[in-house]
Amino acid sequence: MPMRLNHMELTFPEGTLTPEFKQQITDFYQELFGWNTLEIDIVEQKALLLMLDEDVSQFILLAESPKPMQSPSYDHLGLLFDTREEVDALLEKAKAMQTVNNEIQIKEYEDLKEGGTIVHAFYVRHLLPIWFDVQSIDYENGLEPARKWHYG
Repeated sequence: MPMRLNHMELTFPEGTLTPEFKQQITDFYQELFGWNTLEIDIVEQKALLLMLDEDVSQFILLAESPKPMQSPSYDHLGLLFDTREEVDALLEKAKAMQTVNNEIQIKEYEDLKEGGTIVHAFYVRHLLPIWFDVQSIDYENGLEPARKWHYG
């Protein structure tokens, strides 16, 4: 079986994951991406799972650490959508959310055209120490990848 992404852990300074902060994370990522959250006990601490699917086969684990991660640049996790229209709809939703909460950060990009592909993307960041690269990729005829994701 080919390798798949299972999870990513993001760490925060101790004391960050308060009930209020976890609720803000839940509210934002559920509204924008439809992700649910789950509080769990792991390695003798309470953590928060951002569940990217209902089976929890892909998730982002949010935990506290005395040495939390720092990401002062554009470190990101890419989220691939099937169409430009999906990306545009998410960008509009993120912009609408930003009008209510100016702490939501958005970076828009011009389409990147290279080697027979067009990447249509924007970055969004809120509450977490990384950005999310929300994108679609259009391929010229004959340049499509040999393998595609299939959902059961």
